[in-house]
Amino acid sequence: MNLAMNSVFPLVLAKILSPGLFRLYLNLMKTVRLMFSLLGIFISLFFLFGGGTPQTSESQTLSEPPGLSPGFPDIEQALEQGYALATLAGGCFWCMEPPYDKTPGVLQTTSGFSGGHVVNPTYEQVVRGGTGHLEVVQIVYDPQILSFQEVLNIFWVNIDPLDGAGQFCDRGPHYRSAIFYHNEYQREIAYKSLMDLENSGLLNGRIQTEILRYEAFFPAEEYHQGYYLKNPIRYDFYRTRCGRDDRLFELWGGMPRLQL
Repeated sequence: MNLAMNSVFPLVLAKILSPGLFRLYLNLMKTVRLMFSLLGIFISLFFLFGGGTPQTSESQTLSEPPGLSPGFPDIEQALEQGYALATLAGGCFWCMEPPYDKTPGVLQTTSGFSGGHVVNPTYEQVVRGGTGHLEVVQIVYDPQILSFQEVLNIFWVNIDPLDGAGQFCDRGPHYRSAIFYHNEYQREIAYKSLMDLENSGLLNGRIQTEILRYEAFFPAEEYHQGYYLKNPIRYDFYRTRCGRDDRLFELWGGMPRLQL
């Protein structure tokens, strides 16, 4: 389109077309350019205001999240078979699934809520406030392949530990960062990891990430699970507009995981 409008091409046409046809050509090019501009504006508004986002209710059935292999045991059976759980809050849970889904040793990630007093909250309840919950991702992993320290090394470089009032463009207590420990071993590792990071000099400020005792986890509605896979364009648009990657690069310089 730039060739047709901005190069020597129109000059050539001006010589070979009659004045009437040449005016028709120019009007056609202006109309096409206007159509593309309007289409771009429409697409931006569609994703900005969440057009087509599925609605859910408290009674909506939850499906298995991506990463869960057919026939994979439930959480209790997984723990009995020697797998481990990690529950981490890093702001929007959509953005916390991808770094773990691609990590060897991770069997499953599930977006949900933890840390509050309301049983089986809906997404709408949590974002309105008053439930005490944080948005979290719960990870089923094989400790023979991936240690809890390594899980945290990935966690740190995917959050802003210096922000205690939310994460990136998402503000409010339900978006703050936290590590929920499931046992004494995880508690010790979490505190050591936090102190090692604080003493490393990598960050210019005090770490605001909380370390909290795990009590319960409630999965979010099905449409939140694997959102980045189901709605990649809308996910990328949200992540970019939220400034997440820009801030992460400012903090960590593209580091895929810490080496503490």
